Amino acid sequence: MREATLVEADKEMDHPVQLATRDRPEGARELLPTRRMEEVATTLAKGYSEAQPFPHIVLDNFFDEWILDRILAEFPRPGEGVWEKHDIAEEIKLQSRHERYIPTFTRQFLYSLNSATFLDFLEHLTAIDKLIGDPRFEGGGLHQITRGGKLAIHVDFNRQRYFGLNRRLNLLVYLNKGWKEEYGGHFELWNSEMSQMVKKIAPVFNRVVIFSTTDTSFHGHPDPLNCPADTSRKSLALYYYTVGANTAASADLAHNTLFQKRPGERFRSSSTQLVRDLTPPILWRMLSRRFKS
Repeated sequence: MREATLVEADKEMDHPVQLATRDRPEGARELLPTRRMEEVATTLAKGYSEAQPFPHIVLDNFFDEWILDRILAEFPRPGEGVWEKHDIAEEIKLQSRHERYIPTFTRQFLYSLNSATFLDFLEHLTAIDKLIGDPRFEGGGLHQITRGGKLAIHVDFNRQRYFGLNRRLNLLVYLNKGWKEEYGGHFELWNSEMSQMVKKIAPVFNRVVIFSTTDTSFHGHPDPLNCPADTSRKSLALYYYTVGANTAASADLAHNTLFQKRPGERFRSSSTQLVRDLTPPILWRMLSRRFKS
C-alpha cells in the first residue's frame, strides 16, 4: 500500500491541501483513495469546521490521476445532445441531462462517491451525521462551461424534491488540465453579508472542493469565462442530504437557487429567473425541456 502525505500549499487567495501520490500497481486500482480519505478525515476535520467564510476544504491530488484522465477522455463535448442548457443572465452553463447520458466509467465513479464508504468519509470530515447521496444527481453530475459562461454568486436549492431531503453538502471535482489564470472561472466564496469575497479557488485538474450548504453559503464564479473557444471549464458535482435540516440554517421553506448581487453589481434578474424562483425544481426542468428549441 502507498503512503499519502499532506503538505499545505501557500498560494495567493487559496490554500489547498496537497496530497502527494504515487501510481498504484497494476491490478490494485480502486476508484476511492481510502488511505487518503482516512488521513484527511482524521487530520483535517477541525480545519474544515473552522474554515471561513463557511465550513469547507480544498484538496489537491485527492483522486488517483488515472481515474480523472479516463473521465476526461470520455467527457462529452459541448455540442453533444447530452446536455441541459442553462442560459439566463445569472447562469450560463451546461449540465448533464440524466444519469443515462453520463458515460459509463464516469457514471461508475459517481456511484462510488455515493457509496457508504465515501459517505462515512464525508461524515467524519464534516461532522454531519447520516448523510445521504443522491442517485438521481439532481442538479449535479457533469457540468461544463464554455467561453462567456458564468454562474452568479448564489445559494443552492435547499431541498431534494423527489425524496424530500435537506441539502447539507456539496462536492466539486475539477477536471481542467493546463488551466491558466487569465481564463478566469475561479470559484468564489463570499461572506454571509455579501460584502466581501473571502476566498478564490482556481478550477485546476484534480482539485476537490467540499463545503457545507446553508442559506448563507454564498458561492459561484460570477465573471464570464475568458478561455479559448476550444476550451471549457469541466467539473463533476455531487450533493449530499440528510432527513433533518441543519439547525444553524434559516431555511424552513424549500427554495430554488437564489442569486445574489455583488457590491456595485447592477445586473437585474431576468424574467426567466423570476419565474424559475417561483417554480419547483422538478417542474422547472420539465418545462424547460419541453420548450427547448
